Amino acid sequence: MLTNQDNAQEKTIFTLLQVSRSIQKTVSDRYQNSYWITAEMNKLNFYKQSGHCYPELVEKQDGKVIAQMRANLWKDDYLRINNVFQQVLKEPLKEGIKILFLATISFDPVYGLSLRIMDIDPAYTMGDLEKEKQETIKKLQEEGIFNQNKSLELPMLPQRIAIISVETSKGFADFLKVIEGNHWKYKFFHLLFPSLLQGEKAVEGIIGQLRRIKKVIHHFDVVAIIRGGGGDIGLACYNNYFLAKEIALFPIPVITGIGHATNETVAEMISFSNAITPTKLAEYLLQEFHNFSVPVQEAESRIIDKSRRLISDEKTKFRSEIKLFRSVTENILNSNRNNIREEIRSLFLQSHFRFKTEKSHMNSSAKQVMRSSVTLIVTNKEKISRLKEMMSERLRSFFKNESTSLLNIGKNVNNMSPKEVMRRGYSITLLNGKAIKSSGQAKNGDVLNTVVFDGTIDSIVKSSSKSKES
Repeated sequence: MLTNQDNAQEKTIFTLLQVSRSIQKTVSDRYQNSYWITAEMNKLNFYKQSGHCYPELVEKQDGKVIAQMRANLWKDDYLRINNVFQQVLKEPLKEGIKILFLATISFDPVYGLSLRIMDIDPAYTMGDLEKEKQETIKKLQEEGIFNQNKSLELPMLPQRIAIISVETSKGFADFLKVIEGNHWKYKFFHLLFPSLLQGEKAVEGIIGQLRRIKKVIHHFDVVAIIRGGGGDIGLACYNNYFLAKEIALFPIPVITGIGHATNETVAEMISFSNAITPTKLAEYLLQEFHNFSVPVQEAESRIIDKSRRLISDEKTKFRSEIKLFRSVTENILNSNRNNIREEIRSLFLQSHFRFKTEKSHMNSSAKQVMRSSVTLIVTNKEKISRLKEMMSERLRSFFKNESTSLLNIGKNVNNMSPKEVMRRGYSITLLNGKAIKSSGQAKNGDVLNTVVFDGTIDSIVKSSSKSKES
C-alpha cells in the first residue's frame, strides 16, 4: 500500500516562488514593449510622503466592472504628467476619468501583476463622467441657470427638511444623528423621500422625488440630497444635465451631502450649498441655527445687563424720591396738623359763641310763642263759642223744615201705593202670574186673573182687540 509520502514522490511539485518566477519570466518574455492602454482611473491613491501613486484602473460595461488592475505611477512621472494635465486641461490628474496611458506590463512574485504607467495622453477624450460634467456645466451656463439655486435666500431657521436618500444609508443615519442629537435642543422636522442614489435609475428617482416635493413645497424650507459615501464611480448621475437642471430651477434651496472629498459633481456645484459628508451637511444646518441663536443670546445678555443697570439706577432714584417724598410729606403733615389745631380751636370758639347766641334767641322766641299762643287761644275760644250758637240755631231751623218735607213726601207715597190706587177703581190683569200690558198678549181661551181692591176675579178670554188710538 502506498503512503502519502510515496504519492508525493510520484508527483511533480512546484513551490509558489517557482510558479511566480515562471509567470514572471513568461510575462517578461511575452510583454517586452510598452503599450498604449485605455482604462478608467477609479482611484489615484496618491501618497504625499513618497510622492508615488498606485492607481486602481477599471473597465466597465453596462455599469459593471469587467476588468480591474493595479498600476504604479512613480513620483517623477506623476509630477511630469500632472503638470501637463494642468497646462492642457486646466485641471490636475484626478479620479473618475478615462485615460489613454503608456505602460509596461510586469509581474512580481510578491506584488503580483501590475502596470507601470510611464505617460498619459492629455489629449485623449476625457472619461465619460468628466465629459458629461463639462457638457452639463456648459449647457447650464448658456441657459443662465447655473447659479439660480444659489441665488435663493435660505430661511433664517431652516427647520423643515425634505430629505432625498436611502432609508438604510449610513449617511442618512449620520445626518439624523447630528440634527436630532444636537446639544442645543434645536428642533427639526424632516421627511424622507426615498430614492436610489447611484446607478442608472438614480437620475430618474431623484428627479421624481424633487417633483413630488415641489407639489408640497409650502411644507419645507430646504431639500437635502444625502448619500452615504462610496467611490467616485457612483457619482456619474450627479453630472447628468436633467438632474442638474431640476436642482438649479428648484424653488427652494437644495443642499447636498454626497459623501466624497474629491471630484466635485455638477449637482454640488449648482446646489445652494454642499458638504463633503452628510455629517458636515447637518453641521451646516446647525450652524444656521447658531447664526441666529448666538446674536439672540448676545442680545439677551445685553438686554439682561442693561435691564439690571436700569433697575439698579431706578432703584437708587426711587430710594432718593422716597426720601424726598417722606421729607416733604412730613413737612406738609406737620404744617397741616398745626392748621387743623388752629381750625379746631377757632371752630370750638365760634361754635360756643353761636350756641350761646342761638340759645338766647331761642329763649326769647319761646317766650314770644307762649304769649302769642295764649292770645290766639283766647281769641279762637270766643270765635268757637259764637260759631257753636250759630250752628245750633241753624240746625234747629234745618231739622224743622226737613221734618215738614218728609211728612208731605210720606203722604204722597201712601197715596201712590197699589192698594190706594186700586181703591180708587184701578185693577191688575194677570196671565199665568204675569201682568198683561197689551191686548195682544191674551188669546181666545186664556184664563185671566184680575186683581181688584178687595179680591180677584177669574175670567176666560173670548176675544180681544186693540183700541183705535193705539
